[in-house]
Amino acid sequence: MNTAQHKNVAVRETPDRYGAFPRLTSEQLQELTAHGERRRTTEGEVLYREGEPFREFLAILSGTVEILQDHGGPQERTVAAHGPGRFLGELGMLEGQAAFDTAVVRQAGEILAIPVERQRTLISRDPVLGDLILRAYLGRRYLLIGLGAGFRILGSCYSRDTLRLREFAARNRLPHRWLDLERDKEAEALLRRFSIRPEETPVVLWKGERVLRNPSNVELARLIGLPAPTAQSAQCDVLVVGAGPAGLAAAVYGASDGLTTISVDAVATGGQAGTSSRIENYLGFPSGISGGELIERAVLQAHKFGARLMVPAQVNGLVPQDDDYVVTFTDGSQVRAGAVVLASGVRYRRLEVPGIDGLEGISVYYAATVHEASLCEADPVAVVGGGNSAGQAALFLAHHASRVHLLVRGSDLNADMSRYLVDHVERHPKIEVLLHTEVRGASGKDKLESLSVEDNANGERRLLRAAALFVFIGARPRTEWLRGLLALDEKGFVLTGADAQAVADATQWDSLGRGPLLLETSLPGVFASGDVRSGSVKRVASATGEGAMAIRLVHEHRDNVGNLVRTAGPEEPRPGTGQSVA
Repeated sequence: MNTAQHKNVAVRETPDRYGAFPRLTSEQLQELTAHGERRRTTEGEVLYREGEPFREFLAILSGTVEILQDHGGPQERTVAAHGPGRFLGELGMLEGQAAFDTAVVRQAGEILAIPVERQRTLISRDPVLGDLILRAYLGRRYLLIGLGAGFRILGSCYSRDTLRLREFAARNRLPHRWLDLERDKEAEALLRRFSIRPEETPVVLWKGERVLRNPSNVELARLIGLPAPTAQSAQCDVLVVGAGPAGLAAAVYGASDGLTTISVDAVATGGQAGTSSRIENYLGFPSGISGGELIERAVLQAHKFGARLMVPAQVNGLVPQDDDYVVTFTDGSQVRAGAVVLASGVRYRRLEVPGIDGLEGISVYYAATVHEASLCEADPVAVVGGGNSAGQAALFLAHHASRVHLLVRGSDLNADMSRYLVDHVERHPKIEVLLHTEVRGASGKDKLESLSVEDNANGERRLLRAAALFVFIGARPRTEWLRGLLALDEKGFVLTGADAQAVADATQWDSLGRGPLLLETSLPGVFASGDVRSGSVKRVASATGEGAMAIRLVHEHRDNVGNLVRTAGPEEPRPGTGQSVA
């Protein structure tokens, strides 16, 4: 900003230290002007308000705009201030969420307003502008999370419902702040202010006035504006169950191919990949990328092509009907789909040792995100597992805990962990690797205090002090609802291709003149991709590839070509005649 021109401005523009507040060039502003309308602003005007939807991309042509949290409340604070050339908004605008802050005009001027639907089109057409805006929005989302902006969760650290809400917010990368009833003095004042009895907690406070008493994940999602199943989504070409890398890839490729595509997930977009602090071996990102950023980019890409993403929406039924499938959700709503892609992933296996049951969700975890790490600052923690997930968790937690004990049952860290991770783990001064070590018990009154561990080579046991335990000891598929509906292997993973054909009901396939396609299950038109599929590689890259491949096979199913041997006629192009697939 030209300080000479704006020396009387009361609010100074926030420096762009994090790449979250770039400035549009005059050429970019000129290009955008053709797609929106110019508006004069007045001092004190609210451009959008915390807790309410905002559906316009706003670029500042002149004047100053201040971004506030808790606007008008006792704890109002400035998040940022913007001058000419800057633009407003953050990730929630593109994803249909409510605003997590309030924009107020501090110096009158002029803005350019563009409807968000038109903005999505502009982003897809102009990669330079699109990347600039998306990077800024991602940066702003993580700044808001770090500032504790958004809604507040008021509850005890010993409450399972408190931890459920915190996990849901963290997994969906929603800005929020947790106030611990056991420690925060502000919590007691809020209880009195809103006449909340302790037994009514946890509660969610929104906009300093709205109170949800122990809401379900669905109620919290609707408050924020996460999309839910509706009558409008009762029919689609492809329904994708699961929104991890495989599910999001299927959503992107399905929608970009012109198929009406809906993707649903019971918890959050991202799956296990979304909880990874750093993915360093994903193609195209030589310096690595966090799971959260990778997933947010995929979510925006799916939105760009018109896919509908609904969270939380848990599927519990799949019934063939004519040539389609009727998929039922736990809330009773239904979607009719021409094809289904199962990409529901896996959940980590529980550690079955004495004393652990009462500590799960309180200080024993099966994921390592910012949410869990914030609970163990300056304390020693333990990580159980010898695979990549355990290695990534140990490295991430080492930035928060005073010490990380990595407990590995085997005798060689290289057996199941990528070499680059082994190098990082073994060199980190705060990580202690304990090979051929197993947990035999957990103890602690209200939270974990120590672990009983055994050296399985010599049988020696000892106590290990730890304030939290993170478990990554293998996974089981999310297929309980599929038992009896289609063929699963002995571990519950979905059989596909030749494996599915070996156990499929031949009468279902006679009319098609073919057997199951490569990723097709024992039901025609139902495909599986990613970790939920029997024989999958269990890597982000392979899951993404299978999600894309599943959509290609959906087309073959819809066209009823499958494994049929066809002779190309004069109007039917042979393979390799110029048609391309991205």
